[in-house]
Amino acid sequence: FWALFLLVSFQRLLTTTHGGGTSCPSFHNNNIMTTTTTTTTTTTTPKVIIFCKESEENVMTKVSTSLANNFNVTNVSFRSTSIPASRLLSTVTSSSSNNSIFVVIGSNDSIVNCIENESVSPVLSFSSSEVEEEETEKMALLIAKVCACSSPTVASSVSRYIASKKQSSLIQDAQSHTKSPYYQSQISHVYDAKLQITGDNITFSSSSSSSSKNAPVRISGKVRDRFDLGDKLALVTTDRQSGFDRMLALVPFKGQVLNLTSAYWFEMTEHIIPNHIVSVPHGNVSVVKKCTPFPIEFVVRAYVTGSTSTSIWKNYQNGVRNYCGHDLPEGLQKNQKLWKLLLTPTTKEEEHDRPISPDDIVSEGWMTQEDFDICAKAALDVFAFGQKVALERGLILVDTKYEMGKDEETGTIMMIDEMHTPDSSRYWLAHSYEERISRGMEPENIDKEFLRLWFRDNCDPYHDDVLPEAPKELVEELSRRYVSLYEMITWKDFEFDVEAEGHIGEAIQRSV
Repeated sequence: FWALFLLVSFQRLLTTTHGGGTSCPSFHNNNIMTTTTTTTTTTTTPKVIIFCKESEENVMTKVSTSLANNFNVTNVSFRSTSIPASRLLSTVTSSSSNNSIFVVIGSNDSIVNCIENESVSPVLSFSSSEVEEEETEKMALLIAKVCACSSPTVASSVSRYIASKKQSSLIQDAQSHTKSPYYQSQISHVYDAKLQITGDNITFSSSSSSSSKNAPVRISGKVRDRFDLGDKLALVTTDRQSGFDRMLALVPFKGQVLNLTSAYWFEMTEHIIPNHIVSVPHGNVSVVKKCTPFPIEFVVRAYVTGSTSTSIWKNYQNGVRNYCGHDLPEGLQKNQKLWKLLLTPTTKEEEHDRPISPDDIVSEGWMTQEDFDICAKAALDVFAFGQKVALERGLILVDTKYEMGKDEETGTIMMIDEMHTPDSSRYWLAHSYEERISRGMEPENIDKEFLRLWFRDNCDPYHDDVLPEAPKELVEELSRRYVSLYEMITWKDFEFDVEAEGHIGEAIQRSV
């Protein structure tokens, strides 16, 4: 079969790449190669004629449906394998063209011989045992691959189908991996033993010059803590899960995921723009250069989505048609892909951030034009690179925010803070995006919002003095999803450090 497939593919390739009358090889049962003169192949959708028994038509109907839905091959017809010889010859000769594909089910040498001897069109033969419910998509793919040799439209559909299957397999692998007993036991152990990284138990050795009275001072943020090391900073990403402007839970290994995901992307993009990373001495720690940050967040968007007051979709719903300096056309739909990457900056202000145009950034004195141009180009270039890498991993990088600043010693503009993490970025699953959008559904993602929703449904998280404790199973599932996203994004197995907080102080001291 594969020998036939390769020969047919070669025949079609020659036919479609030469103009006018063309000499191309034709395969026969006796394995003798002869020469046949054909006319130029058209690019219309191929015609598929399937010879099968009546009892096999239900399964072949599913093959036909798959051909239409997945590969844009809609001209599919059935003929009976008990067809009389005279009618068979008439069918073969009348349907014979460079754009016809014959498919024969079962042991029907007479039909195969007739097609091979009387037609330049390829014939695929499947045994009856291959005609099973679970094999319909495989059969459709093989037929579509032959059709693709003469139809660029089908070829494009085949490429998308194969890519989608690969993307789906990558996601399924990461999900299965992180649901294994070992992963579950590590997460449960940290939760039960209360070994999450809080930042409260970091100690420095008394034998170190950085300890005691000279120990670095901790400056605590929502999720990350900072330690001033003189000419550098140590950033500690904790397991704190914030929401509604308060701490909701301690999620095992969340901090390690965020820190190591950023470290991965910083290393991957340093050919585009320098970054502040000096070293990563611990899974939760990054030692970084001191920088003066710009008071602007560089948000890059590839899709019309979002629910916050600064998001493109929320603004579009409210009637905004000039968003951060970009004119938005009428008729945009939620979650559709934008016509190009859009840089949509926001200010970093005490009360609330606001979307701002590049012209206003300069005119209001937030940045100089020169600095903004450097940052804008870097943000778009890094995002485009991130999209490419993410798609290879079965993910769509939908939008993200970047922060940049100037090295306090050299004045070099560099990327700081975090990069492409599950908290700073939106990821969708690539394999199901088009199908779900066509059905009016939300894109599929590795959802992390269920914990916030639980609090919203079980208390008033904005006004209650004391919040209820989140259920263990929800917190552990959120932990697994963070770990799963890390493995999907980086293609690295997650390395658990269950005694992590006790090692942080020592790791920081070693880096001084």
